[in-house]
Amino acid sequence: MINYNDKAMKNSKLLLMTSGIVFMALAFQSCLNDDTFDDYLYPNALVTVKPVTDKSFFLQLNDSTTLYPVNVTASPYADKEVRALVNYKEVKEPSNGYSKAVYINWIDSILTKTMVPDLGSDDDATYGNDPVEIVNDWVTVLEDGYLTLRIRTVHGSQPQKHTVNLLAASDPAKPYEIEFRHNACGDVDGTFRDALVAFRLNMLPNTNGKTVKLKLKWKSFSGDKWAEFNYCTRSESTVK
Repeated sequence: MINYNDKAMKNSKLLLMTSGIVFMALAFQSCLNDDTFDDYLYPNALVTVKPVTDKSFFLQLNDSTTLYPVNVTASPYADKEVRALVNYKEVKEPSNGYSKAVYINWIDSILTKTMVPDLGSDDDATYGNDPVEIVNDWVTVLEDGYLTLRIRTVHGSQPQKHTVNLLAASDPAKPYEIEFRHNACGDVDGTFRDALVAFRLNMLPNTNGKTVKLKLKWKSFSGDKWAEFNYCTRSESTVK
């Protein structure tokens, strides 16, 4: 988690549990004019951090809205494009051609991965087949070419590293039917904990401006499940 305190932040604390995937438990203290503690306790957006060639960056809020950070000049993630939780506040300053100018209070990247190929009969050995729940939450969303998921699974008192992957379609007749895989690496007893992960949908066919249904399949603790999302291939041009 990266805090920016040029004008505002007085105190901050982050509890971050990790087991190969990033778990969230945020505590944050701040005072900024008339804002309250609760205004900074939780993220108020999920964004894509997009670097620009001159080391500057902007935040993609959704498929059409961009945010220009006025208090940070260089991306905290260098030249990497990542999904992140952010707490920001709109400000009345020049937006430099972007949709809105904002002040970043804090930002915290989440695990961001690309898709992997379906290996057929080798999927279980390569990617695992342990159960996981996908939580219906505001951060479970498909936007800006990323499928971001809040997942829930079991971890022990001394959790091992888990791995997660998103498999491309195995059936050419169903190119937008994908599968989420979870490998608990033997860590299958304990309590449920949540995590966030984002996948760049880099292996899907171009929708050429059309919106299609993307079907996501996964193995849950109560059996096989699926969900559908609206998907349109994102433009690779910088959106302002």
